[in-house]
Amino acid sequence: MRSAALDEPAAVPVEAEDGRTALGGAALRLLSVAIVLGLWEVAGRGGVNPALPAFSETALAALAMLADGSLPAAFLVTLEPLVLGLAISTLLGVGLGIAMGLWRPAEWLGVPVLVILQAAPLAALVPLLTFAYGIGLTSKTLVVCIMALPVIVLNAYRAIRHTPQSLVEMGRVFLASPRIIVLRIVLPAASPVIFAGLRLGVAAGFIGAILAELLITPTGIGDLVTYHQSVADYPRMYAAIAAIVLASALTIGLLERVEIRLFRPERAGR
Repeated sequence: MRSAALDEPAAVPVEAEDGRTALGGAALRLLSVAIVLGLWEVAGRGGVNPALPAFSETALAALAMLADGSLPAAFLVTLEPLVLGLAISTLLGVGLGIAMGLWRPAEWLGVPVLVILQAAPLAALVPLLTFAYGIGLTSKTLVVCIMALPVIVLNAYRAIRHTPQSLVEMGRVFLASPRIIVLRIVLPAASPVIFAGLRLGVAAGFIGAILAELLITPTGIGDLVTYHQSVADYPRMYAAIAAIVLASALTIGLLERVEIRLFRPERAGR
C-alpha cells in the first residue's frame, strides 16, 4: 500500500514562491525596457525619421550633457516651480479633499469645479496665467498646481467618502466622539488612497512643470528641448526629454515603494 504522504504534493514555502514571483516580475520589467530601447535603436538606425536619433546616440548625448553640466543645471531650474507647486498642491489638496469628504456644503461647492478642471484642457489656461502673473516663477508654479491639485483633491475626497461605514458605526457603538472617529477611524482608513492620489499628483506636476517651460518661457529642461530642437541637435533634445521622463518614473517608483512600506507592509518584502 502506498503511503498517503507520497500522494500529497510537496508544500512550497510562501517565501520561496514570493521570491520567484518577484524575480519573474523584475525579469519581465527588464525585458520590456530592453525591447523598447532595442526598437528605438533599430528605428533610429533604420532612418524612420531624420529627427529620430538612435538610442545609442541619445545616450552619448546625455553623457556629454552630464559632463558639461548643462543637464544638472537645467534640472535645478525645473525643480524650483515643481517642488513649490507640489508642496502647495499637497497641503491645499489634501485639506480640501478631507473637508469635502466630511462636510456636505464643501462637497457641493467644490466637486463640480474640480471635475471641470480635471476634464478641461488645462494648457489653454496657460496664456491667461501668463497675462495675469507674467512669465516668472509664479506662473510656472500655478501651472504645476492646476495640473496636480484636482487629482490630489478628488482622490482625498473619494477616500474620505468611501470609508467603510462599518468602521464608523463601530466607533459610534463604542461612544467615540465625532473628532475621535475622524482622527482614529476615517483618516487612517483613507490614508492609502490619499497617498495614491499624491503619487498621481506628482506625475501630473511633472507634466505641468515641463508644460510651463515650453509654453511660458523656455527655462530648465524646457529650454534644453527648445534650443536643441531649433539647432536640429536631436540627440541632445531626446536626451533632455528622456532625462525628465526617467526622473519622473524614478520619483513615482520611489513613492510607490513608500506607499507599500507604509500602507501595504505584507508586500514590502516582495
